[in-house]
Amino acid sequence: MKKTILTTVIALFCFSASAQLRVMSNIDQPAESESWAVENFTNNIGVGYDLSDRVMIGVQQNGDDYDFIGRYNLTSSLYLSAQMPTEDAVENITMGVGFSMRIWNSLYVEPNYTNKGEEGSFNVGLSYKL
Repeated sequence: MKKTILTTVIALFCFSASAQLRVMSNIDQPAESESWAVENFTNNIGVGYDLSDRVMIGVQQNGDDYDFIGRYNLTSSLYLSAQMPTEDAVENITMGVGFSMRIWNSLYVEPNYTNKGEEGSFNVGLSYKL
């Protein structure tokens, strides 16, 4: 068991040393009768791992569940995204397109449009490259 934990720690250290990690979240607007709170920023928090300059994979919280996410950078600022739940993944996949604007050092504002079936929505997110 100790070897497994040690191997996992070393592998995670090597991954983080050789590539970019990204922490991201979409900002949820509160309901009419509610005020802004920390939950508006942390309900969809996630972590992504840049496999290359163009491809990122990761996991993002979606309410009480977690979804797999993927991103393909078309340019340095424009990207395509996919979000897939762990259950019934093919039926509930969400596709989107977004724009990543650096506002300070490694902090980015990311307006995006996502489409799930017949429903589309405009979102604003934040991300930070570690």
